[in-house]
Amino acid sequence: MTNDGDQKNTDSRATTSSSTESSVGTGGKRWFGMGVLLILVVGLGGWGSISLSKTKKEPPKVHRVARGGVKVAVTEQGTLESFNNTEIKCRVRGFNMVTYVVETGTIVQPGDVLVRLDTKNIDDTLSTQQTKVHEARATLEESKASVAEAGIAIDAYLEGTFKSAELNLTRQVEVASENLRIAQSSLTDSERLFKKGFVTDLEVEGNKLTVNQAELELKVKEVELEVLRNYTKAMRLKTLEGNLKASTSKMEADQAGLSMDQIRLDRALEELTFCEIKADREGMVIYPSAAAHKTTPDITEGATVRKDQVLLLMPDLDKMQVKVGIHESVVDRLRVGMKAEVNLPDMNIEGTVKSISTVTRPAGWWTGNVVKYDTIIELPKVDGLKPGMSAEVRVVLAQYDDVLQVPVSAVIETDEGQWCWVWTEAGSQKRKLEIEDTDEKFVVVTSGIKEGDQVVLNPSAYFEEARAEALGVPDASPSVAE
Repeated sequence: MTNDGDQKNTDSRATTSSSTESSVGTGGKRWFGMGVLLILVVGLGGWGSISLSKTKKEPPKVHRVARGGVKVAVTEQGTLESFNNTEIKCRVRGFNMVTYVVETGTIVQPGDVLVRLDTKNIDDTLSTQQTKVHEARATLEESKASVAEAGIAIDAYLEGTFKSAELNLTRQVEVASENLRIAQSSLTDSERLFKKGFVTDLEVEGNKLTVNQAELELKVKEVELEVLRNYTKAMRLKTLEGNLKASTSKMEADQAGLSMDQIRLDRALEELTFCEIKADREGMVIYPSAAAHKTTPDITEGATVRKDQVLLLMPDLDKMQVKVGIHESVVDRLRVGMKAEVNLPDMNIEGTVKSISTVTRPAGWWTGNVVKYDTIIELPKVDGLKPGMSAEVRVVLAQYDDVLQVPVSAVIETDEGQWCWVWTEAGSQKRKLEIEDTDEKFVVVTSGIKEGDQVVLNPSAYFEEARAEALGVPDASPSVAE
């Protein structure tokens, strides 16, 4: 038992609290476990001090149980970002080196240079493409001349060569026809004179041969004229028209080649202008966020960038938000619409939980292999907010009013439940607790103790049984007051 003086000393060491407001980074269970681990470490580290306590007969440190309010919250660190960012992308094909980039956070005016890229590769491309364009134009002109020549060749044949040949053969047919008429007239005269005995039969036979020869010559010329008109003309026209089509096709191919070379040249000229990016409006310019495992930004002088890569961002400062990672142990307690306290370096504002990711962010050595879910906290329009500002976000998960509360350091968790030791005039008493919720400092208790009880802080430092419970080993020693 303790006397009145001892009781006063005990009361002076007791800590009371009518209301507590704390935060949890990864949930009540996690913080409770951390508290138990802390007790275990302190208990083991103070093994030697136990004997000293026993020797000096010092009473344990206690906490008087009281009713009050407990606010369970999750607290995480994040940075401000804009909800609406204008992306400034690289528009040059391939990979290019940055030779100049404006400092992040700079307020720029329309026309200010934001980024410059190395133009050596594009200059080489321009020179090559200009040469190809000139060569393609020369080739195209040759093809056009060939097409014109093929077209003229058809007209020249129809109006010149063919007509001349047709006229020549027509005259030859007429001559052969006249020769045949004369030969036939001579044969008729010789046959009449032969009957009268004026000419010999040999002369008549000679005239017959002359007629036959004239008929043959006429037939040959008529066939030549028919072949010219019906076959030679058609064959020659097919050849000339084929030459025209071939020349036309080559001209079209050369035209397409010139167009492609011109497109490449125009694109190179356009990309040359893209190598210098200027601001089209007033605003702040920031670098895009680098990968989580990187310590330097992706955009810097000397860095290599690719087409469509985001080089800079121009955030809308009227629509700001904070992205934080919420630990997997408490993310299920978070709800869209919950209020969040956002603490900035020079101000505190109230935000709202806007969205909670359903997919965890990648965990790695750079995150300590901690699994978290990205959560967006929407902020109201406030002057002075800038992207990149560090922010501490605190979201209240539960609010308890007029409840019994016990320090985490007074509770030991075992497989059979949670326990505490109550200090009385007769000594210590082991109590089993029913716990509703917890944060990193206090536990909300629904049964096992009552208001005014004095619970022992860090019981494993004073009682063998408590230390055995914390270590998870059996201990047969009784729970008695020192």
